[in-house]
Amino acid sequence: DYPTIGNWRTYTLSDLLYRALTYLGYTVDYVMNLTDVGHLTSDADSGEDKLEKGARREGKTAWEVAKFYADDFIENFAKLNLSKPKLFSQATEHIKEQIELVGKIEKAGFAYRIDDGIYFDVSAYEKAGNTYGELSNLEEIKAGARVEVNPQKKDPRDFALWKFSPVGVKRDMEWESPWGVGFPGWHIECSAMSMKYLGEQLDIHAGGEDLKSTHHPNEIAQSEAATGKKPFSKYWVHGAFLTVDGGKMGKSLGNAFRLQDIEKRGFDPLALRYFFLTGHYRKPLNFTWEALEGAQTALNRLRTQVAEWAEPEIGCAEYEAKFKAAIEDDLNLPEALAIVWDLVKSDYPGRAKKASLLKFDEVLGLGLAQYRVEKIVITAEAHELLKKREQLRAEKRFAEADELRKQLEVLGYQVRDEVGGAVVEKV
Repeated sequence: DYPTIGNWRTYTLSDLLYRALTYLGYTVDYVMNLTDVGHLTSDADSGEDKLEKGARREGKTAWEVAKFYADDFIENFAKLNLSKPKLFSQATEHIKEQIELVGKIEKAGFAYRIDDGIYFDVSAYEKAGNTYGELSNLEEIKAGARVEVNPQKKDPRDFALWKFSPVGVKRDMEWESPWGVGFPGWHIECSAMSMKYLGEQLDIHAGGEDLKSTHHPNEIAQSEAATGKKPFSKYWVHGAFLTVDGGKMGKSLGNAFRLQDIEKRGFDPLALRYFFLTGHYRKPLNFTWEALEGAQTALNRLRTQVAEWAEPEIGCAEYEAKFKAAIEDDLNLPEALAIVWDLVKSDYPGRAKKASLLKFDEVLGLGLAQYRVEKIVITAEAHELLKKREQLRAEKRFAEADELRKQLEVLGYQVRDEVGGAVVEKV
């Protein structure tokens, strides 16, 4: 399906991490997987295949559904000014690598076969001296707590590496394997593809905090079981959830907003990006339309101010040092934004401020260098209406001022009130 704005917060975190590391002088290999193969709706390797379900819903094949949403995702990726990874690694193009990895796990003695597939043996992994579930609250993945019980499993925590196609059922997506026709388990693609492109041990692995409970612990276990190398990833960066109006986001609640919903309401997708910057990635961030409106206003002010200053020259070393310290402090983007506004209000020359702000935008990704202020001609009639409106607002006669705003709209001018005064744009 389409990503929600909650999903986009996670993808933006990966982008900010990549940009920050690059800004600090590191050379970064950044790879992102596209899960274009169907997986089952339950963490317990049961339930319905999500892509097959989507295919029935839309009257398409699973392949068509996967391509449609993958294309949409990549198109919207650009709207949020997210840095493209070295590659988008597609799961369906790496079935061979996934089968090979399952074979390595089996050869190492950490896999077994039951009626519906090949499973990872958590108990054998622990008996070999490993700890399972370090990222998770261990209570959540103990027997019976989070996962459903399959009576054939040796341990309820065991998870599928390869699932067999049901007898007599022809799936849209299924492949031949040494164990029989089927499809990969939920977790195996991430290990197979990341190790192919980044090596058997990674520096950093990112994702949403929901993956800490099951997916990432399973990824660690299967990777380390196959290679014998620890740790699979030196650092894990997990982004917190996005809430909506103080509560949970969900499709059943009707508030799982998409980027398309943001655009339909007249917001720039980069206003959503600015909004994401206002909260620390480790903490839940509460989305409201009012908060997004505030982000749009702030972004417009920043863009306009930077565009109006003359061509940049030597920047402000004092603020550049503060900004660097903020992003080095566990990606403290809210603090970085505060530094941006302190600099805007400072007494430094505009050209110097612009130089530093354009450098900061290498991390923030707000497209400040590309923004241009459109010079508009205001007619004498509109000028008089604007003067009268400002006077009425100063006298707190807001209803009358609003009537003049409507008259200005008829004349082709849109008026937006900001902290520094009214901003006029052509409709």
